[in-house]
Amino acid sequence: MNLNNLTPAKGSTKNGKRIARGQGSGRGGTSTRGHKGAKSRSGYSRKIGFEGGQMPLQRRVPKFGFKNINRVEYKAINLDIIESLIERKGVKEITPEILQENGLVSRNELVKILGRGEMKSTINVTAHKFSETAVAAIEGKGGNCTEL
Repeated sequence: MNLNNLTPAKGSTKNGKRIARGQGSGRGGTSTRGHKGAKSRSGYSRKIGFEGGQMPLQRRVPKFGFKNINRVEYKAINLDIIESLIERKGVKEITPEILQENGLVSRNELVKILGRGEMKSTINVTAHKFSETAVAAIEGKGGNCTEL
């Protein structure tokens, strides 16, 4: 078997439906589009969400809430994750760059340290934001919290 004699399995491929190739083809005339109307014309496309004249779903469902354009999105990192990082990798301090190297945050994400878990070791942590419980836990063990 070589590349030059490979063929698809028998019966696995079919030729496409050749429409608009004259009356003798059986698919000439209206070319499978029926008679008249917008759908038979070239360039026809139905509006997105159009439901045949019925009130569309996006207009039936009521609107509520809003999206705050000033919201600042932080990646949450808990104390238990920091503690496991210290145990596994033996890091001496925590910064967004170290978290990025270990695959916990991506390049442009802002980091917020949250207080779930327990701190067992003394460590200096640098991040964009801290929760009150996280600051209490880190400084309670003699560590230091630095906001960027």
